[in-house]
Amino acid sequence: MNHQKPAVPHVGGGGFRRVRLDLAYDGGPFSGWAIQPGRRTVQGAVEDSLAMLLRRPVRLTVAGRTDAGVHARGQVAHLDVTPQEWDGIRRGHDVEPADSFKRRLNGALGRVLGDLHGAVEVLSAAPAPEGFDARFSALWRRYSYRIADASTRRDPLRRAVTLWHRHDLDVDLMNQAARPLLGLQDFKAFAKPRVGSTTVRTLQRLDYDRGPDGVINVNVQADAFCHNMVRALTGAALRVGERREEPDWMHRRLLAGVRDAKSVLAAPHPLVLEEVHYPDDPFLLQRAILTRARRGSPAPL
Repeated sequence: MNHQKPAVPHVGGGGFRRVRLDLAYDGGPFSGWAIQPGRRTVQGAVEDSLAMLLRRPVRLTVAGRTDAGVHARGQVAHLDVTPQEWDGIRRGHDVEPADSFKRRLNGALGRVLGDLHGAVEVLSAAPAPEGFDARFSALWRRYSYRIADASTRRDPLRRAVTLWHRHDLDVDLMNQAARPLLGLQDFKAFAKPRVGSTTVRTLQRLDYDRGPDGVINVNVQADAFCHNMVRALTGAALRVGERREEPDWMHRRLLAGVRDAKSVLAAPHPLVLEEVHYPDDPFLLQRAILTRARRGSPAPL
């Protein structure tokens, strides 16, 4: 993630100041990021905590809406506050508002989460630079996924973040299948389409590497991801790795836009949002405008 110092804070309409939140969470106890009636969600927990802190309703904008059970080390969100709210958050003359905001928001999260205290952590809270939008300014998102296949020694202490696969997998075949999918493509074969949105994305990285412990580490990066896209790609790659399909099978499905009984999602619990990357400050607004235009179009870019 970018850790550069913002030169000019974002000041929106009505004098509101934009605040960037960097978050990490264990997605296991939650029904995903997005608020759902009657369900515990990460967004709901953070927004309830912000409402407790600011004494008013707050709506967050997030870089990527993770599915139920999916974790994050590098999630990014933003909210808008008044200058009075930002300056008034301090407790003591020597405390920076950013430090106080982070500390007090984590305290509120502890009260909201109760027995799940620590499942969501605010890593930082800081004034965002001019033009920053957590969702639309992002250049790319990167996820990881861990797979222990049949021959790999399984670590019970990592079971909550590792897929225990029943069959041996050929990593070379999985990498061979992944290469033709890179670049600007229509991923409707590997996504759950949303009404009025495009499924065209730029897949920048998709590779499989077996570590010293035998666990297969999956790295996947794109400008953005469609709903269920990473899990659908992983589910398809498992079929290739088991030698149930030829390496060119994933590319053929991509070109045909096929979704059928073989379109199986991999389990969510090993999936982690690792990082969201943004351009340098002067290009944040330009990037947001461009991304909004592209995302709003159902036609190929």
